[in-house]
Amino acid sequence: MPFWLALVLLSASVVLWCLGSENGDDVIGLLEHILSVAFMAIALLAGHFFPLELAGVVLACWLPSARRRQKPQSLPQRGDGLLPY
Repeated sequence: MPFWLALVLLSASVVLWCLGSENGDDVIGLLEHILSVAFMAIALLAGHFFPLELAGVVLACWLPSARRRQKPQSLPQRGDGLLPY
């Protein structure tokens, strides 16, 4: 894939993500987010941007640790004897 085409796809991905976030219609906004992620995946996988791919892997490895830093939420105690699912 030519470098300029990968940059066009990355730019289109950013524009679609911003448009999807600002869209009042949830369905169209979700469609724009899906297209944005698809464009980003095509640009990263076919364009061979190693620094961006490496940043994505580092981010994916870092995300589960965010849950470990949060305090577990305690459930309110009720006297009716029902167990929460």
